[in-house]
Amino acid sequence: MSSAPLGQFFDRSGLTRITDGLAVAVAASLPWSTSATGILLVLWLITLVPTLTWSDLRREILSAVGGLPVALFLLGAAGMLWADVTWHERWAGLDGFVRLLVVPLLMAQFRRSDGGYRVLMGFLIACVALLIASFVVTIWPNIHVRTPGNEGVPVKSYIVQSIEFTICAAVLLDLATAKARLQQWKISAASALLAVAFLGDIFFITTGRTALVIIPALVLLYGFRHSGWKGIFGAGVAGLIVAAGLWTTSPYVRERVMGVYSETKLYETKAEVTSAGLRIDFWKQSIRFIENSPLIGHGTGSISDQFQRAATGQKNANDFRSSNPHNQTFAVGIQLGFLGMAVLWAMWITQLLLFRGPGMLAWIGLVIVTSNIVGSLFNSFIFDFTEGWIYVIGVGLVAGMFNKQGEMAESNREMAAMAPVP
Repeated sequence: MSSAPLGQFFDRSGLTRITDGLAVAVAASLPWSTSATGILLVLWLITLVPTLTWSDLRREILSAVGGLPVALFLLGAAGMLWADVTWHERWAGLDGFVRLLVVPLLMAQFRRSDGGYRVLMGFLIACVALLIASFVVTIWPNIHVRTPGNEGVPVKSYIVQSIEFTICAAVLLDLATAKARLQQWKISAASALLAVAFLGDIFFITTGRTALVIIPALVLLYGFRHSGWKGIFGAGVAGLIVAAGLWTTSPYVRERVMGVYSETKLYETKAEVTSAGLRIDFWKQSIRFIENSPLIGHGTGSISDQFQRAATGQKNANDFRSSNPHNQTFAVGIQLGFLGMAVLWAMWITQLLLFRGPGMLAWIGLVIVTSNIVGSLFNSFIFDFTEGWIYVIGVGLVAGMFNKQGEMAESNREMAAMAPVP
């Protein structure tokens, strides 16, 4: 009975095809629509659950990669018990943790499914369409008027768009290199050209400063992955040459980078409210909150309450009230203390270790996890809707595909070992 499908009276094969198709639709909707993604996720979950078996799901939860996200969710659920806020705020705080439960579900689905690459392709095609739209609204800005700072961004925000384009560019450049080694020049050239277009949009049209930190991290990681410490040095030198070229050719990048210094200076010397200045203040406050309750934190949903209390009596108090410390480790630590932060980092490290091997799937997994870790130094990416779902879906999907690939390789080795010697 333990291995029976959860919905054994359903047509499992038909539901499996529908579930795979809905996973593609979810990935394709992520760059474009929050509401569409939410609806499609519910439909995907409804069709997925009846196709699962207890044994398959248990296997993923008992693994470190699938189990640690569940452990972080359970800790978040337990944190509701000691939070000194309303139950409405506690449930709202738990919302950021809930999506972590999807990781083992996706691992179970794509350990058995052959549709993983279609999901990845769906996300890429959606990002290509977004790239085209970004060029269009840049050339003809009156077509789609956006708020200041989001020019060239058809939907959502410049932070989200830059992260999506960074992930696509990193994967495409690796694909271009791999295909060049196989002398498949057309695919290599097309991949490289598309990657350059994504990077061009980031550097010349709309730049998220978080992406400007993630990109160098990925460059160094790529060098280390292929040539060890020597590769880091080579990638670093190449990156510096490219960065110097961009610094001289892109006034927009210079403005975005230098803006961090000027905003911080204005905040410190003239007490002007700026984006960079507020981030520094949020981080300082977050450290104090964690120091006040270091082991288990202030409870799930307590972030807004802590900032509210700290801002009371301050000049321009509304500017210092926040529900987001703009750092994922602090966002977990305020609520769950060092215990929660330990689980968070154990989850990230375990995922990095899973994807440390060679091959395209491993690189995709590394790009997704590294982007989330580095981006989470300046934002609460797991708790943000689009960035959080990109991370959760990416990790669950690629981990499932990676495990399936490993099982197939092991099966082939066993068959080869059993084959009679001629």
